[in-house]
Amino acid sequence: MGVFLSLVLIFSLAALPEGFGEEKLVTAKSIGFEETTIIEFHNSEENTNQIDTIRMWLGSDVNFKSFKTERGWTGQKTPQGVIVFTASIPVEPGEIVKFGVKTDKAKPGINWKALYDTNKQIEIGKTLVSESNSIEPELKTADKGAGVFEESSFRLVPEKPNVGSSMRVTGDNFGANQEFDFYIDTEKIETFETDGDGHFMFTSSVPENQKAERVDFKIKDSEGNEKTISLRIGEGEDRMASTENIPLTISATPPIVYRGDLVNVSGTGLPGSTVTATIRDDSGNVLTTIAIDIGLDGDWEYQTLIPIDTPFGKHTAEITDGTTNLLRSWTVASSKVIEIIPIKLKYEPGDTIIFNGTAKPSQELEVIIEDPQGNEFYSEILNIDATGKVYLEIDTIPSSPEGTYVLFAAQGEDTDIVLVGLGELPEEKLIAKPDKLNYSAGDILLLDIQGPASGTIALLIVDPSDKNKFTDTVILGPDGQSTYELDLKGYSSGVYTAVITRGNSQTSDVFTVGLVTGSGEINAHTTKDTYQPGESILVLGDSSKNILLTLELLDNNGEIVKTKETFTNKDGVFSESSFRIPLDAEPGKWTIHARSGPNFDDVEITVIGDADEGMVLLIDSIVPSPGGDIVTISGYGAAISQQIIITIFAEDGEEITELTIFSTGTGVFSTIWLVTNDIAPGTYTVKAVDALDEAETTVVLE
Repeated sequence: MGVFLSLVLIFSLAALPEGFGEEKLVTAKSIGFEETTIIEFHNSEENTNQIDTIRMWLGSDVNFKSFKTERGWTGQKTPQGVIVFTASIPVEPGEIVKFGVKTDKAKPGINWKALYDTNKQIEIGKTLVSESNSIEPELKTADKGAGVFEESSFRLVPEKPNVGSSMRVTGDNFGANQEFDFYIDTEKIETFETDGDGHFMFTSSVPENQKAERVDFKIKDSEGNEKTISLRIGEGEDRMASTENIPLTISATPPIVYRGDLVNVSGTGLPGSTVTATIRDDSGNVLTTIAIDIGLDGDWEYQTLIPIDTPFGKHTAEITDGTTNLLRSWTVASSKVIEIIPIKLKYEPGDTIIFNGTAKPSQELEVIIEDPQGNEFYSEILNIDATGKVYLEIDTIPSSPEGTYVLFAAQGEDTDIVLVGLGELPEEKLIAKPDKLNYSAGDILLLDIQGPASGTIALLIVDPSDKNKFTDTVILGPDGQSTYELDLKGYSSGVYTAVITRGNSQTSDVFTVGLVTGSGEINAHTTKDTYQPGESILVLGDSSKNILLTLELLDNNGEIVKTKETFTNKDGVFSESSFRIPLDAEPGKWTIHARSGPNFDDVEITVIGDADEGMVLLIDSIVPSPGGDIVTISGYGAAISQQIIITIFAEDGEEITELTIFSTGTGVFSTIWLVTNDIAPGTYTVKAVDALDEAETTVVLE
């Protein structure tokens, strides 16, 4: 969902204490006094890379209030509380760079990561603040007046002030939280400080003794670096708006807003001044501060798009013109029935991926997760309780493929699509997902589309004869999602493909119209006979043309693990790759059951455990027969293609029989023991021995 790219990139990494393990290529030390901390980073001479990016973050109970940088660095605080420092002058091997930060608690532990080429990690660590009685000298070192950059800019309102007139000065892309001087030619007029985003706005005036001529308006930092605009000052009276006492007012705000909404707010105030809105969440944390210019007529207006990552809940804005304060409150709610998000955007193979959110209460929620290759990685039907809360844990293994995983959640016509990354941050993906497989002519197909926020997508429907049936353009919402309603009136029976395209990116999915279950022999098979937990299964087969089939995966106890609808194409062929052996699967004989109408076919596969555990011995089944019970003995993890001797012992240790078999090229083996009628009921020990290992189990005969 489009929210996503700065979330948890940092929080997913463990903060290591400074000096841990081998010598670091980048080291950091910090000193602090009260809530102010100076952090010094040293790029080791052994490091062959420049440092061009440093990221800092705190624990969950501490927040950054402000920061200062050296010349050649800029800083930006993300909505998640991470400060990202980037350099126009990188730190060479052997050099040092310092930063000053202010936090809402004294002496915090500060996590950091040093990178080169913007996103390639050199080192990661955590500094613990040392106490200092005064850090003023260090603070001056860290704040070298680095504030005027090539991209810095400022302007005057009005653009051509007169002698003695008032004017408003505003600028952007200067050094954050730093002090600057404002000059007219060589005369210093004002001293001001930028905010955390490098923005400033203040009101000043042209001196009465200033000549009406072309002059240079300058913004200077403490090192003398400056940004200049040249304008002609006019004669005459103050062209700034009248300072008549227009009261601060604000229009009504909507009580409920949704992510992606465009909200307009307006009001009145002192002409030529500024109204400032500080927005806080339900816990009182400041989310953002907005400065709005009041026009010469005393009117102001602000239009904003509610970001898709705005926290849900009650929000409060304190609006002030420096004299009067007004309060307004509203609630940010979800416009979606199903709202699911991952706890982190990026996990590592072997981690447990955690999702939580909300859905319709007291209803079933279908969840399907696809891996980066589009194969079904996980599926489950969740029973949502009366609270509507959703909590889902998905285990991965070290060999799970890295990339972007897609979660599809559905309750009837309500759906949600969520992206999460394994081994890397999730990438923007085009996704097209019909709400079911088979439709009747005249039905309305609901096609869920995912792509870039507010992106324009081309939609194409291809008919069973591979001809273009329908085209349209879809504009996605601010969250990058849209549900397209496709009227299937006039669609003949067959298999169709929905194709969506944006630029060079394209994806597709199929749906069918008018297919029914049919008669005809079903022949199903898999590409191999033995699987380990986590492995995907490709089921292939053939039957009558253009019919619906149901495939079921049953475990070794005969319980249905997964059901999937599929179809045969115009040649009578079907294939299905969405089945996957669960990570917690019990070893044994599993079954894939394929059926359509009265016809069916079963495919038996063997699920084995981890071969690293050594040889494992199993009793698959005990089947009564006229000559005595037939016991099926199997196992895995044996020496490859080697002889295995299986010996059965009675309870008193007497050897009953010995069987000699050979393992396969994957270390799997299987045989049967025919229990004659003269063998007494009881518990028997079965022992298997190969050239490297041995295993045993028991079997109870009744």
